[in-house]
Amino acid sequence: MLHVLKRLGTCVREYKTPAILTLALIIGEAVIEALIPFITASLVNKIQGGVDMQQIMRTGAVLIVLALCSLACGALAGVFSSKAGAGFARNLRHDMFERVQGFAFENIDKFSSSSLVTRMTTDVNSVQMSFMMLIRIAVRSPLMLIFSVVMAYIMGGALATSFVVIVPVLAFGLIMIGKKAMPAFRAVFKKYDRMNESIEENVRAMRVVKGFSREEYEKEKFAAASDNIAADFTRAERIVACNTPLMQLCIYFNMVFVLYVGSRIVVKTQGTVIQVGQISAMLTYGVQILMSLMMLSMIYVMLTMSVEAAKRICEVLDEEPTLHDPENPVREVKDGSIDFENVSFKYSAAAQKDALSGIDLHIDSGMTVGILGVTGSGKTTLVQLIPRLYDATGGSVRVGGVDVRDYDVETLREAVAMVLQKNELFSGTIRDNLRWGNPNATDEELIEACRLAQADDFVRSFPGGYDTKIEQGGTNVSGGQKQRLCIARALLKKPKILILDDSTSAVDTHTDLLIRQGLRKYIPETTKLIIAQRVASVEDADLILILDNGRIVAQGTHDELMRSSGIYREIYSQQTKGGEKDV
Repeated sequence: MLHVLKRLGTCVREYKTPAILTLALIIGEAVIEALIPFITASLVNKIQGGVDMQQIMRTGAVLIVLALCSLACGALAGVFSSKAGAGFARNLRHDMFERVQGFAFENIDKFSSSSLVTRMTTDVNSVQMSFMMLIRIAVRSPLMLIFSVVMAYIMGGALATSFVVIVPVLAFGLIMIGKKAMPAFRAVFKKYDRMNESIEENVRAMRVVKGFSREEYEKEKFAAASDNIAADFTRAERIVACNTPLMQLCIYFNMVFVLYVGSRIVVKTQGTVIQVGQISAMLTYGVQILMSLMMLSMIYVMLTMSVEAAKRICEVLDEEPTLHDPENPVREVKDGSIDFENVSFKYSAAAQKDALSGIDLHIDSGMTVGILGVTGSGKTTLVQLIPRLYDATGGSVRVGGVDVRDYDVETLREAVAMVLQKNELFSGTIRDNLRWGNPNATDEELIEACRLAQADDFVRSFPGGYDTKIEQGGTNVSGGQKQRLCIARALLKKPKILILDDSTSAVDTHTDLLIRQGLRKYIPETTKLIIAQRVASVEDADLILILDNGRIVAQGTHDELMRSSGIYREIYSQQTKGGEKDV
C-alpha cells in the first residue's frame, strides 16, 4: 500500500501548492469551528448573569467575524481542493496513457482494452474523489474530533464522560459496517471491466449483431453484467445505510444524557458547577464529535473502494515495457534488406509451443516477397518481428544489416510501414487519416498515393472529397475502401520496408493487380512483404514463402515452387480450377 501511495503521489506534481493550501485552510476552518461553541457558551452565560447590550454586541461581532472566516476557509479550501483533485486526475490519466503508448504488444496483451478504459475512467474518478477527501475531509474530521473532545472536557467536565461510552460504540459499529460492505465494493471493479467489454464488443460488431439478429441476446448479456454490478452496489449500500440510524442513535443518546444530567446539575447547584451555556456547548461539541466519526467512516469506505482502483492503476503505471532501446542505438536504417537467422518465437514464457521455429531467411532490399500459409501458420507473427513489435525468443532479426534490437525503436518503425490484417481508420477527415503516414504530405502527394492504392476515384465520388468525415472505426466506408485508404496512408510514409498483411482481401483481383503494379513503380527500392490468401496476389513476387506450423516449408519463385512444392501446387490448383479456397 505504501508503494501505491508513493506511486500515485508522483502524479500530484505541479498541483502540490493548491493541495497544501487546502490543508492549511482546512486546519484554520477546524480551529474556528471548535472556538465558536466556546464563545457562544460564554455569551449565553453572560446573558444569564446579566450583561449590558454593548458587550453582547461585541461578542456577537466576534462570532460573525469567526463565522465569516470559517466560511471563507471552507470555500477557498473547496476551490483549491477541486483544482488539486482535477489536476491530479489529469496527470494520472496522462501518465497512464503515456505508459500504454510505450507498451510493446507483449505488455498490451496482459490488459484487455475494456480494462484499460475502465482504469483510465472509472478507477481514476474513484481515486480522484479519494484524493479530494484526503486533503479536505480526512484532515478536517480528525482535527474536529480532537478539538471537540478537548473543548468538551474543558467546558463540560464530568458531562464529557458520555463520550467515553458513545465514541467507542459508534467507532466499533462503523468499522464493522465498513468491513461487511468492502467485499462487495471490491468485486465491482472487475465486473465493470466485463460490462465495458460487452459494450465495446457490441458497438464494434454492430453489423454482425444485426446480421445475425442477436440484438436480444446482446441486451440480455449487457443486462446481466449491469444487474450484477447493481446487485453488488445494492448489497454494499444496504449495509452502509446502517450508518445513519447508528449515528442518530448516538446523537440522540448524547443529547438526552447531556440535557438530563446537565439540567439536574444546574438545578441542584444553582449554576455554580455548570451553567446553561456549557450545556449548549456540550450539545454542539457532541454533534461535532459524532459527525466527525461519521465522516471518518465514509472516508474509510471510500478509501477502501479506492484502494482497489489505485492498485489497478498502479498495475498499468508499474508495467515495464518489454522492449527497450539499447544504450547507444543505431539511428539510421541503411536499406530494406531483411535477415532471419535461426529465429524462434513464443508469445509467452509459459507457452508450450513456439509460434515460429527454425526461421532462416534472407531478403534483399527492394524485393517483393509473398507469404502464403494456412490460418495460424505464423505469417503475421513473422512480419511482426521486423518492426520489433515483438522480440524474437531465439536467434536474430536484422534490417539493413543491423540487429533490430540495436536500433532506436522509433527509427526502426519509421522505416517500416505496416498495413495490418485488421485495418483501422480514425475519427477525422480522409485527409487527416492519410497524413498519419506523413504529417507534412502535400495535397499532390496525398492524391498520388491514393491513385496508386486505387482509392482516388471513390474518394472523389464522396461529396466532401478528401475532406469527407470518417466515422469512428471507419464505419461509413466499405472494407475494400478502408483497405485502400490504409495502403495509401502507408505509401505516404515512403518506407524502406512495406508490409501488407492480407490487406487486399476485400478488393477484387483486378484492383489487387493494379495496386501491386503501382507499388512496383512508385517504390521500387522498398522491400515489399505481401501476406495473402490468393496465389494471384503473390504470383509475380520475387520470392514466395510457404509457412506451415511456424516453419518455412518451401520458398522460391512461382515457377520454382510449381516444380518443387506439392503444397504450393495444391493451393494453386484449388484456386485456379476449384475456385478460391482459404489457405
